[in-house]
Amino acid sequence: MSNVGTPGVVPPPMPPRHRRRSFAGPLVLIIIGVVFLLGNLHTISWAHIGTWFAHYWPVLLILWGVVKLIEYLQAQREGTTPPGIGAGGVLLIVIIVVFGLMATQATRFNWTQIRDNMGIDDEDFDNFFGQTHNYDDHLEQDFPASASLKIIDNHGAVSVHASDDNKITVVVHKRVGAESQSAADSYDARTKPTITTIGGLVTLDAKTEAAGDHFVETDLDVSLPPKVPVSITSRRGDVRVVNREADVQVSAERADTSLEDIKGNVMLSLEKSSAKLDRITGDIHVEGRLNDVAVSDVNGSVQLDGEFEESVKIARVSKPVSFKSSRTDMEFSKIDGELDLDSDDLHADQITGPTHLTTSSKEIRLDEISGDVRLDDDNGGIEVSMRSLGNVQIDSRSGDIQLSVPEKAGFRLDARTRDGEIQSDFQEIKVDNGDREATATGTVGSGAAHIVLSNEHAGIDIRKVAPQPPHPPQPPAAGKNLPAPKGKIVPTEN
Repeated sequence: MSNVGTPGVVPPPMPPRHRRRSFAGPLVLIIIGVVFLLGNLHTISWAHIGTWFAHYWPVLLILWGVVKLIEYLQAQREGTTPPGIGAGGVLLIVIIVVFGLMATQATRFNWTQIRDNMGIDDEDFDNFFGQTHNYDDHLEQDFPASASLKIIDNHGAVSVHASDDNKITVVVHKRVGAESQSAADSYDARTKPTITTIGGLVTLDAKTEAAGDHFVETDLDVSLPPKVPVSITSRRGDVRVVNREADVQVSAERADTSLEDIKGNVMLSLEKSSAKLDRITGDIHVEGRLNDVAVSDVNGSVQLDGEFEESVKIARVSKPVSFKSSRTDMEFSKIDGELDLDSDDLHADQITGPTHLTTSSKEIRLDEISGDVRLDDDNGGIEVSMRSLGNVQIDSRSGDIQLSVPEKAGFRLDARTRDGEIQSDFQEIKVDNGDREATATGTVGSGAAHIVLSNEHAGIDIRKVAPQPPHPPQPPAAGKNLPAPKGKIVPTEN
C-alpha cells in the first residue's frame, strides 16, 4: 500500500550522489614519469627532454583541461557531481606553470656566451651526467694531384702541417661523454671521421654533428703535401696551420686560429674568435667579429674588416694595410714598425703613407711617420711625429694636437683652434691667440708641404725635432711552434 500522499508519512531520503575522482592528475603524473624513465634508460637524452619541456609544457595543461571537460560531460549524463580540481591538482598546475615558464626563459639565454665567459667547456656539463671516454683513430690514403682539401670539424681542434710524401694522414683523438661504455661506443660508431673525394676536392669530415646535442669532441691532426690549398670550417675548436705553400681559408666560431709560414693568400672569416698570423707571403683578409688579432711579417697586403673587441697588433707589413670597424677606419701604404690598437688607444711607429685614419674616443700616438697624413679623431688627443714630411691634415675635437716635424722641413701652415691656444717652435709661423679663437699661419723653408690643423676645445702644439737616422731592416721573427692559445677573453669594443 503506497504511503504517497498519506498525511504524517515522510518519504525515504534519496540515496547520495557519489562524486567521481578525477584521473587528470594521475594521467599527467604518468606521462611525466614515463618521460623521466626514458631519460634514465638513455632512450631520450636529458638535453632533448629539457628542450621539449621548455617548448611544449602547455600541452600538459591542455591535456588536463580536455580530461576535466570529458569528466564534466560524463557527470552530466549520469546525473552525478563532476569531480573538482582539489588542492593537490591546483598545486600540480602551479608547479607545471612555474617550471614551464622558467624553462622557456632559460632557452632564450645565450648560454654559449655565458659558458665562454666563465671558461666552462661542454665536457664540464657532460661530467654531471656521465664520464668522458677517449677514442683514437687513424686515416691515411694517397692525395690526388692538383686537388684541394676541405676540413669540417664542428667540435674539436684542427691542426694542419706539411708531410714529406704525397699522402694525407689524419690522427684522430676523440672524447665522448656517456654514462656507460656501451653508450659511448654507440656515439663513437656514429661519429667516425671520413675522407671523400669528388673531382678535385677532398673532404675530411669529423662527423661530430651525428651525435646531435650529445658531447662529442674530435681533434684532427692532419699531415698532407705542402702545396695543397686548405679550407677549414670549424664551429668550436682551435685551428692551427703551419708550413703551407698554397692558399688557406678558415671559417670558424669561438676558435683561436694560428697560421704560420704560409706561402700563399690567407682568408679568415671568424666569429667570437682570435687570430694570430705570422710570416705570411701572400695577401691577408680577415673579417667577422673577433676578440683580438695579431699579424706580423707579411709580404703581401693586409685587410681587416669587422669588429675587434680586444686588441689589434700589426707589425712589419710590406704592402698596403686597411682596417675598417664601426669606430675606426685606417689605411697605410706599409708598416715597417708596429701598430697597437685597443678600445682606448692607438699607437703606431714607422708607417709609410699616404696615411688615412678616422676614429673616435681614442688617444692617438704616431711616431716616425712618412708621407701624406689625413687624420680625424673625435674626443681624443693626437700626437704625430713626422720622419719625412708630406701633406698633413689633422682634425680633432676635445683633444690636444701635438705635431712634430723635422727642423729642416719646408711647409706651409694653416692652423686654427677654438677655446684653446697654439704654440710653435718655428719663428716663421705667426701665432695669434685670441680670447675665443687662435690661429697660426706661415711658410717655413721651401713650403713644399701643406699642413692644415683644426681643433675644437683644445690646444695645438707644433714642435721642431732633429732628423732621425734610418732604421736598419728588421729580419722576420724566428719561427716558434707554439700551441694555440686557450685563454678566455672578456670583450670590450674597438
